[in-house]
Amino acid sequence: MGKRFNYKTQGTCSQFIEVEIDDDGILRDVVFIGGCNGNLQGISSLVRGMKADDIIKKLDGIRCGYKSTSCPDQLCRAIESCMKQ
Repeated sequence: MGKRFNYKTQGTCSQFIEVEIDDDGILRDVVFIGGCNGNLQGISSLVRGMKADDIIKKLDGIRCGYKSTSCPDQLCRAIESCMKQ
């Protein structure tokens, strides 16, 4: 069955991230709303089907320029929020 979560991003050009994680902890779907469309489609395609924990290990803490976060980092926050619900 899994979990679906809509996350309001902070500090990025994207505004929301929709994630779906199955009962085995696999990211089944991710959609970024707003932001750099081509880059975010690429990130979405690469992480789809990966274990949520592995995504967090790879993307947590990535920064965008002078910002303290990035869309990949915010994806980690979205995944963590989804897994807590």
